[in-house]
Amino acid sequence: MRLLQSFTASLILSLTFCIVTMAQDAQSKHAVLITNARIFDGQNEKLADGMSVLVEGNKISQIAKSIPAPAGATVIDANGKVLMPGLSDMHWHVMFNAPAMPVLLTADIGYLTLLAGQSAHDDLMRGFTTVRDVGGNSFAVKRAIDGGLIPGPRIYPSGPMISQSSGHSDNRPRNEPGHETYLENNHMLAVADGVPEVMTAVRRNLRMGATQIKLAAGGGVSSDYDPLDVTEYTFEELKAAVDVAKTWNTYVAVHVNTDVAVRQAIAAGVISIEHGFLMEEGTLKLMADKGVWFSMQPLLNDEDAIYFPPGSANETKWIEVTDGTDKVIKLAKKYGVKTAFGTDVLFDPALGKKHGKLLAKLKRWYTPYEALKMATYDNAQLVKLCGPRDQYPGEIGVVKEGALADLLLVDGNPLENLDLVADPEKNFVMIMKDGVIYKNTVN
Repeated sequence: MRLLQSFTASLILSLTFCIVTMAQDAQSKHAVLITNARIFDGQNEKLADGMSVLVEGNKISQIAKSIPAPAGATVIDANGKVLMPGLSDMHWHVMFNAPAMPVLLTADIGYLTLLAGQSAHDDLMRGFTTVRDVGGNSFAVKRAIDGGLIPGPRIYPSGPMISQSSGHSDNRPRNEPGHETYLENNHMLAVADGVPEVMTAVRRNLRMGATQIKLAAGGGVSSDYDPLDVTEYTFEELKAAVDVAKTWNTYVAVHVNTDVAVRQAIAAGVISIEHGFLMEEGTLKLMADKGVWFSMQPLLNDEDAIYFPPGSANETKWIEVTDGTDKVIKLAKKYGVKTAFGTDVLFDPALGKKHGKLLAKLKRWYTPYEALKMATYDNAQLVKLCGPRDQYPGEIGVVKEGALADLLLVDGNPLENLDLVADPEKNFVMIMKDGVIYKNTVN
């Protein structure tokens, strides 16, 4: 009887998967014609008025003033609304954004994966069609999305963030010997010491399917054993990680904040600096000269701050880091540093719902055009540096013939009012990813 029940359950699951996949395949092959749109193409500030966009399969096949509707095509009259590329986030944690810390540390990996899948669906419905996952075991969620099992953004995974013992990935009890924790055993985090271990850890992540590698090169806020001033890993260890990534034709990003640690990472060949909120002016100028990316998050100690227990060392570190946000972003803009937008939402399902609001915070430093270009076209330039490790060939972050069809239709002009992105449920009346329409409330 149990065997029959198990077989029946498996059959139902398989049939459900096939039906969902077939439905999405049929929709992805169906032509969609969007007419009478004002286009923000991701690169140019001036809107192109009265345009039509034809989507065939998963790509934009034609953009013109007037396009005849192919037989059987879905036609959407934008009625003057703004059509723009899907949004992206270059510092997102697929597995860590939704569960509170006690849940993350105690829940079964299956539950955490299901929670992450739901969160991924919600994020797509907020208009984020691409994310770069910079730490965690998001491979199952990515596979489910790519296979049509669940809706979600395109994921560029790093695999478990790698750190030294006593570093940002070390969540063992303080006096515990060096055995692996539950999170390490489930490839959410990784601890590696010395050049051979670091090289092995990087290769393991690449074997799992990482598109780029993430290491911790300096002290962290949410971790307990590494004060902010600590420089994590030696130059030789960091360079070993970079060298291995290069053999796979991809790159290394590092969690880091202090000036000394950032300079060591740059010298080792790292090309994506995550956070960096305690950098000095000369280091930002160096980054501009060398073409190193500043992967920035608008983290402020405001009503949307990541919660840490009042009076804790973590809260103290959070205040120190966020006190540097304003200064470092202004300096990056001054020197023309390549800058990408991300959020680093952690351990807070309520904060994840404010994804668009976090993007809107960029108006403190950038014009709406600069902010939207960063969250579309500019981010795409960083994520595509993974070269042949990219599992999504095609251009993203633009509205352009031949590009992947990731499109948002906005009720209002976000180039005049960036706050429109803070309320996607109301203002994003159409959401398309890879040629598939996931939301359409156009009247």
